[in-house]
Amino acid sequence: MTSRSAVRPRLVLASASPGRRQTLTSAGLHPDVVVSAVDEDAYTAPSVVALVAALAKAKASAVFDTLTDPALLVVGCDSMLEMDGEPMGKPGSPEQAVERWRRMRGRTGWLHSGHHVISRIDGVVDATTAVATTEVVFANIDDAEIEAYVATGEPLRVAGAFTIDGLGGAYVTTVCGDPHNVVGISLPLLRRMFAEHGVAWHTLWANPAGS
Repeated sequence: MTSRSAVRPRLVLASASPGRRQTLTSAGLHPDVVVSAVDEDAYTAPSVVALVAALAKAKASAVFDTLTDPALLVVGCDSMLEMDGEPMGKPGSPEQAVERWRRMRGRTGWLHSGHHVISRIDGVVDATTAVATTEVVFANIDDAEIEAYVATGEPLRVAGAFTIDGLGGAYVTTVCGDPHNVVGISLPLLRRMFAEHGVAWHTLWANPAGS
C-alpha cells in the first residue's frame, strides 16, 4: 500500500490513557497526546459497542477541530467491559470496584474498545470508526484478593476495573482476541484503519529503516 502523501502526518492520540500511549510507543509510534474535554456521561447508545464507538468519535473529533496541521492523523479511543449486557467503565469508588470484582470473578466478560481515526492529508479530510472486542476470563479470586487489589487504586483508573499489563494481570486467566485491545487500543485494527486513510503503519515508526 502506498501512502497518499510523501509527508509523514503528525500522529495525535486523543486520550489521557498512559496504557494506550505506551502501547503505541512500544510498537514504534510516538504520538503527541492531546486530551479532549468531552463529557463522557452525556453520551448514551443502544449498546455497549455503539457507546464506545460514539465516545471514540467524540474525543477524536473534539481534538481534530483544535488542530491546523496540514498532515494530520488523530486517534480517539474509548473502552468498556461488557458483562450481562451492561457497560462497565471506570468504577466510581473503591466500594463499587469491590462489588464489581465480586461479580466478575470466575466469569467471562467482553472488552470493547472504540477507535475513531480522522485524517487530513493533501487537503482531504477523512474519518473512520471501528470497534475491537476481546473476550476476557477472570480468575475466581477470593474477597481478600479483591480488597487488596482495590486498595492499590489501580482498578479505579481503568475501564472494567482491571488491567492485564499491571497488577491485575494475575487475575485474568484467559484472553481471546487482541490483548492490546484490553489495554485500550487494538494495534492490528488501527493498522487497517490507517491503511484506509492511505497511511502505511511502518511509515509512522519513529525511526523507520533508511530514514
